[in-house]
Formats: sequence, C-alpha cells, structure tokens
Amino acid sequence: MRVVLQLSAVAAVAFAGNQGVAAVQGDPWLTLVIGLATAVLALLVYAWVVRRTERRAPAEVAGSGAVAATGRGLVIGVLMCGSVIAAIATLGGYSVAGLGSVTGAVSLVGFMAAAAVTEELLFRGVLFRIVEERTGTWIALLLSGVVFGLAHLVNPNASLWGATAIAIEAGFMLAAAYAATRTLWVPIGLHLGWNFALSGIFAAEVSGNDTTRGLLDATFSGPTPLTGGDFGPEASGFAVAAGAALTVVFLWLARRRGHLVPRRRRAEADAPTATLAG
Repeated sequence: MRVVLQLSAVAAVAFAGNQGVAAVQGDPWLTLVIGLATAVLALLVYAWVVRRTERRAPAEVAGSGAVAATGRGLVIGVLMCGSVIAAIATLGGYSVAGLGSVTGAVSLVGFMAAAAVTEELLFRGVLFRIVEERTGTWIALLLSGVVFGLAHLVNPNASLWGATAIAIEAGFMLAAAYAATRTLWVPIGLHLGWNFALSGIFAAEVSGNDTTRGLLDATFSGPTPLTGGDFGPEASGFAVAAGAALTVVFLWLARRRGHLVPRRRRAEADAPTATLAG
C-alpha cells in the first residue's frame, strides 16, 4: 500500500507540473518558475507521504548537506555529458555553428529540474528503495533500472535500443548513486546536470523528446551507434559506456561503505517491520 500511495502522491505533482508547463505555451520565465515550483512541491509531498506511511523522517531528502550533495551530482552529470559529446565530436558526429538561445536554456532549467526531481523520487526514492528492502540491492537495481528504461518507450522517437540504453546508463547508474550515498540529492543533481547539459548547453535531443535547444546552435551527423540518432546521444555507445563505468564506481563505493543490502531470506522478508507501517 505504501508504494502505491507514495508513487501516486509524487506522480500527481508531476502531472500538475506538466499541465502547468503546457498551459504557459513555452514562455521561458513562467516555465522556469513552474518547473522549480514543481520540484520543490514534489520534495515536500514525498517527505510528507513517507512520514505518514512509514512513520519515519525521510533521511534520503534531509536538508542537511543537500546543497553540497546536489552540487556534486551536478558536476558529475555535466562532466559525463561533456565527455560523451567530446567523444562524438572527435569522430566527426557533432559540430557547432554558433550560439543558440539563452531563453531556451532558461526554460530548460525549470523543465529539467522538475523532471529530475520527480523521476528520482519515483524511481529511486520509492521503487528502488522499497524493492531493495525486500530483495536486496542487486535485484532492486536491475528491476528499477529496467522499469526506468521501459518508461521511456512512450517518448517520441523512442526505440527499444534507446530504452535499453537508458536502463543501463541512467537507471542502473542513478540507483547505484543512491546506494553509494543513501541520499537522493546526488542522483537528483546528476540527473539534472546530464539532462540540462545535453539540451541546455550542447543542443542535443534528450530521450527523443523534441526538447527545446539551449546555448549552442549545433548539429549531429553520422551513424546511430555514434550519435544516438533521433533519440539523442543517450542512445550513443559512448553514453552507455560512460554510464556503465559510473555504475561500477558507485557500486564499488557502496560496497566499500557497507551500503549494499543483501537479499533477504523469505521468512525475513515476510516478517513485519516498522518500515512497513501504513
């Protein structure tokens, strides 16, 4: 029951935010405001519903250290994106014609903030975390990553390979980042840094969504395995390799810190615990 309640609460905020963005018809400043408001409201609602359904303080979104942790995630996400674009450019798949749109980049800050926060709350804060309690880290990482990839099949220009790439480079990586840090702030920052840099800076497609372009006027050309095709660089082999490498690093950190949760025996999983209240 708590899974349904928590998912429903955050999803309702995400839906309302999407409707608000659609209502302002691309106005960059209103999109910025609505996006940031959606992100903040989603965090507040998540914290409230966790307290109600689990009778605990949601340490994974605690305010202490949130800015620094989010900042670390942002840096990792931007550097990851920059390295992927640089690799594509080295092989002739990316070229810059000039400057793009500052207002487009502004609107993407709000849009991407809302997407990063709500998706991390849904897929890592609720799905991965609760599944991990009953099955352990490895099964939860695999399941939540696959579900995250499949969720992208509804996007415009989606493909099975694009969904698979998202599962590997983002679903697994972001779950591993949560496992390593036991906070949602690093995954949120990483998710936001990657998404914003991809479209807001490098003018690339994000998950096939026909996103607004940002600071650069750039084009991609070449085979799909190199550039990702219509789905965007997330379907590039370079992005998959970068995400897989970071997944290994985060899982190594999780193991070193003692954060990996072993698979529970059936009797233990069925036993009532305080975290299953509500």
